Amino acid sequence: MARQFSFLLSLIAFWLLLSGMFTPFLIAAGIGSAIVIVLLSRRMDLADHEGHPVHLAWVAVLSYWPWLFKEIIKSAWDVTRRVLHPALPISPVLVEFRPTQTTDVGLVIHANSITLTPGTISVEVEPDRFLVHALTREAGAGLTGSEMDRRCTALEGN
Repeated sequence: MARQFSFLLSLIAFWLLLSGMFTPFLIAAGIGSAIVIVLLSRRMDLADHEGHPVHLAWVAVLSYWPWLFKEIIKSAWDVTRRVLHPALPISPVLVEFRPTQTTDVGLVIHANSITLTPGTISVEVEPDRFLVHALTREAGAGLTGSEMDRRCTALEGN
């Protein structure tokens, strides 16, 4: 029940954020829409711990996003430098490694973080195996036992 109430509050906040207008009619329409969505998701059995992951370690979440943004900037700079270099110093490689995440949400966050980082793409994602294409051998070597893997596991709150 607490998860559904949290889901309802999240939907109402999202509605207000996107609307930007706070007339009584729009606020009532947003609340009504959010209630209908919560009821439908409850009836379809979609409001579970994976669909609305309020169980994530929020301290880790708040430190993860700035860290990921910094990593994206560093990687984008590296890819730009390599692409503009006359010799084009790339060495594409496929890397297979075992992630330490135990939940679907943790695996998805890790795979999406890899893909968001320029120069790497998650090709195959399974609970016990990731296959990642990296633009350079150095980027590929840094995936196994990486800081990103550790931080994504910390997000799970386990």
